[in-house]
Amino acid sequence: MNDSRPSPDLKDLQYAFAAHIRDPEGAPAPAGVEDRRMAIYRDLFYNNLEGFAAANFPVLKSLTPDERWHGMVRDFMVRHRCSTPLFAEIAQEFLAYLQEERDPHPEDPPFMLELAHYEWVELAVAINDDPSPAVDPNGDLLEEIPVVAPSVWNLSYRFPVHRIGPDYQPAEPGDQPTHLVVYRDRSDEVHFVEINAVTQRLLQLMKERDDRTGLDILKTIASELQAPDPDTVIQAGAGLLADLKARNILLGTRTP
Repeated sequence: MNDSRPSPDLKDLQYAFAAHIRDPEGAPAPAGVEDRRMAIYRDLFYNNLEGFAAANFPVLKSLTPDERWHGMVRDFMVRHRCSTPLFAEIAQEFLAYLQEERDPHPEDPPFMLELAHYEWVELAVAINDDPSPAVDPNGDLLEEIPVVAPSVWNLSYRFPVHRIGPDYQPAEPGDQPTHLVVYRDRSDEVHFVEINAVTQRLLQLMKERDDRTGLDILKTIASELQAPDPDTVIQAGAGLLADLKARNILLGTRTP
């Protein structure tokens, strides 16, 4: 039986090669390898990773001075160990590095981590492949159970991350949280929509209590709001459910 495991010398060479690719200044190149050849690999690996980061976090990159941006990408290569070989998940690995491993920089904007998360969510929604449940696309949204699309994310941030850019960089959080829903339409285009606290609560309840009819959920919201006229809340909520359905945030209904 053939043993396909690398020899100790080859294994050491592979480790040295990978360490140098990650950290050219801190780890010497493997002995006997021409630097011109190593430079090809150094540039190839770095440019690929930097390109993925720039494509998935374009606003963050635009707000970060070039020297600090490239230092951040290099630090990601040095510190972080990816748990997946999939290119599509590099953005999630970079976000994990920002949140858990990177040392904060004195000039980091206060919204940096929220902005990075917001930008990553667009990719997460775009590539979500969770199967859609069986639903009645024409079901009664009040009398039956509304079904939220599996790719939908409803989020709350301290900063209005969807407005941040070179011309708007708030130094303090907003007076109220910013609520957003991220979804794919029927053409698989990703959209971000700012919603109010009531819509956010409605989506939370539909996800958490997927055994309740639309009418039951709206009654709960009316009770939480201590609405003097619950019927008004229910009437407005019925229109909101219809709008969510039109956007493909709700797929339809299933029977209780």
